[in-house]
Order: sequence, then C-alpha cells, then structure tokens
Amino acid sequence: MKIEDFFNQQNIIDLSFFNFSNAITACYYARDNLEILKVNDNLLEFFPILGNVNNVYFPDVLEQIGLPGKQIEEFVRDINENGTVLIPEIKISIDRKERVYSLLSTRTKNDSFTYLNGVQGQFVDRTTEFNLRKERQNLLDEKIRDHEIIEEKSRQLESLAKRLAKYLSPQIYQSIFKNENGGVHKHARKNLTIFLSDIVKFTDLADTLEPERLATVINSYLSEMSLIAVECGGTIDKFIGDAVLIFFGDPESEGETEDALKCAEMAIRMLKRVGELNNHWKKLGVIDGIKVRMGISTGFCTVGNFGSDLRLDYTVLGSPVNLAARLQTMADHNSILIDEYTKDLIKS
Repeated sequence: MKIEDFFNQQNIIDLSFFNFSNAITACYYARDNLEILKVNDNLLEFFPILGNVNNVYFPDVLEQIGLPGKQIEEFVRDINENGTVLIPEIKISIDRKERVYSLLSTRTKNDSFTYLNGVQGQFVDRTTEFNLRKERQNLLDEKIRDHEIIEEKSRQLESLAKRLAKYLSPQIYQSIFKNENGGVHKHARKNLTIFLSDIVKFTDLADTLEPERLATVINSYLSEMSLIAVECGGTIDKFIGDAVLIFFGDPESEGETEDALKCAEMAIRMLKRVGELNNHWKKLGVIDGIKVRMGISTGFCTVGNFGSDLRLDYTVLGSPVNLAARLQTMADHNSILIDEYTKDLIKS
C-alpha cells in the first residue's frame, strides 16, 4: 500500500495549496492534463469574467480572459516540453481599462502523493508597475526634470517590486523584473557549503503554545536567524517549519574556504543570538527556552530552479544537503556538527 492511500486526497491538495490561499497573486493548480483543480480568491478578483473555473481546461481560461491563440498554443507547448512557462507581459482589457500581468507556471512532481503531480502557476498583477513606468518615461520624454517627482515614482516602483519579491523566489523575481524577455535560470553544478538547523522538540512546543504565541516565537526566531544569514552572505534557501536551510557559494562565491568560514561564523553567531533571546522567549511561554541543532557540510551540489509541490523554488540538491541534515539530527543540543571536508577548509 502506498503512503498516499493513508491520507485524504482533497485534504492533501488543500494543505499543499494553503500558502497560495492568502497570496497577493492569483494562483491556480491543475491536473497533469491542465484541468483546473483549485484556485485562490484573487483569480476571480483579477478576472471577474471567469466565474467558476474548477474542472475547466486552463487554456480555455486563458482564451476567455483574452490571450491570443498563438500565445495559448505556445503556453501548452512549453509546459508540455519544458515543464516551465514564464510569460513576462500579458496585456488584457478589463472594463475598458488595460491591465498587465505576468504568468508563471510549472509542472510539479511528488513521488509520495501522485495526485499532486500537475501544473501550478500564478498571475502577478503588474498594472501599477507598468503605469508607474509609463508615467516616469513620459516625464523623461517631455524633458520634465523635476527630481523629486522622478524619485517618488522610482520609490513607489521599488516598493511594489519588494512586496512581490516576498511571494516569489529570488531568481524568478529577477527573471520578471530584470530580464523582461528572459526565462528561468539554468541549473549549475557548484561547490557549496550547506547549513541546516532546527529547534529541538519543536513539535512539543507547537502542541503546547497558543497559536498566537507560537507565531510570535517562531517568527522572531526566523527573523533573527535570517538577519544573521544575510549579514554573513548566506543564501536563504527555505524555511521548513522551524528548520532553516542556507547555503554559501551561490550566486556569488569568494572561494570554498571563505564560504566555509562565513558559514561557520554564521552558525556561531546564531547560537549566541538564541542564547540572548531565550529569556524573552521564556516570557512568551517557552518554559525551557529554545535549543537548536546545526549541521554543516561542503561538496558539489546542483543549484537552480526546481518545481516542487505547487511552487517553483530556486534551491539546492545533492548529497551535501542530505549530509548536513544527518549531521544536524546527530548534533547535541545548542551545538554545531560539521563534516571533515568543512573542518579541513576552516583549519586551512
């Protein structure tokens, strides 16, 4: 019997789609044959003409909102051949007003839950951004050099881009905002230092704390750890509950030795910061405080954009990631366990 037979199919799909339910983008999830299974509320708010689209063929939805037939054919071809589609600019007239969207779609693959194998995607509303660009360009074309006006438009554009960046992986964000005609970044083989940490007995903590207090504790923990990671030059891959996956050596590297040293420095700073914040967390109900375990390994990994359950992530794959995970589980409380290669790099 397969593991998927023990779970309710609809509940698993709903849980997988949960992160998109409150997103500012318009999201959908479809079967492998492009028949829509689930959408969030924003899809109908963005395109009120649609109505109920469940069990509707997604290319028919694209036709209904006004995409040209050629563009729809290209979408179907690319999603079938490449598994990923990025359309940076879609112009649609809604209530006689032009709106602009980007469409990102990718095929998902899950060996444990085969009914999660399908296509997920999201429309990003870029109308405000394009209007700001148009206004700014008009100011330049008309030789109106009012410095304060141009700066304000630029600040608004930057603010909008940063807001959207919270919902998109960094490389997808760059594809949309920095390279209008570009696609998803290619994969690469690189020598990286991998860091993985988690909170000891986090499940027990989650079961005992009230939801609001749990959110306060975990959000403050992840925020503090993220700040240290950024300051040390690490690339934050993802948060998996209380776990944090970070790597050094991509997109920029100062050499494997320096990458390993920076990762070790980051881990030490994180341990120190956890100790400093424990009194604060105890006041929030974490009676014994927070204890963490950390694992670090170095080796060659594949890095790039990969489709996962209802999401396209810029992430890292390879045995060093698995080794870091094993080291993390073997580490003592409030300690760091590293592999021999990383140890040799630090000593050198």
